[in-house]
Amino acid sequence: MPLTIAIDGPVGAGKSTVSDAAAEALGILHLDTGAMYRAAGLAASRQGISPDDEEGVARAVRAADIAVRYENGRQVTMLNGEDVSTAIRTQEAGQMASAVSRFAPVRRQMVKLQQQLARTTAMLVDGRDIGTVVLPDAPVKIFLTASPEARALRRQRELIEKGQKADFETILAEVNARDDQDTHREVDPLRQAEDAVVLDSSEMTFEETVAAILRIVFEKTGIRPVGEAKA
Repeated sequence: MPLTIAIDGPVGAGKSTVSDAAAEALGILHLDTGAMYRAAGLAASRQGISPDDEEGVARAVRAADIAVRYENGRQVTMLNGEDVSTAIRTQEAGQMASAVSRFAPVRRQMVKLQQQLARTTAMLVDGRDIGTVVLPDAPVKIFLTASPEARALRRQRELIEKGQKADFETILAEVNARDDQDTHREVDPLRQAEDAVVLDSSEMTFEETVAAILRIVFEKTGIRPVGEAKA
């Protein structure tokens, strides 16, 4: 079986960017499952379907062609043949993703696709239910977290860098609302796998977080980053 690394954690913990860097260092692909749920949410949104309409959302997602391909080792998320990698990175898309991911039909469809991808090649997979549902047998499981305040501050900086308005208290409220929705949904709620290593990055830099993940991978598997000499 190819190497699989599962990284779970709450919104804003930096899973996607940190996972990109860690996967690149290890010479494997990174599957951002959150992007797939964002694409599912976008599919429903484009049809004007309410995020509370489970039947309508499920129908829209079933009819949608959601796929992942890789260019130069980077994930490109496709919706009905269109590259939506940028379109799904708005705050609204993130909220829609959290809303539609509550529904069992949507999760079943996404989990099936994620498991198929991970069976064929070595991957670092990040999301909300990777270690508990998608890849319960992964040899490396990490629960990456940070305080709500730290996550809100990172999001605020990110938006400001993009030239967008960003009120800290508003963002913090959105982070807390997403946490509540993700941890209390009936289907596959966000939770730490019993055998996952908890990594709190509240006081860590990006580089320190990546290095910590690589140390955990080495401790669990003996695998070092590409090009790193053996001791």
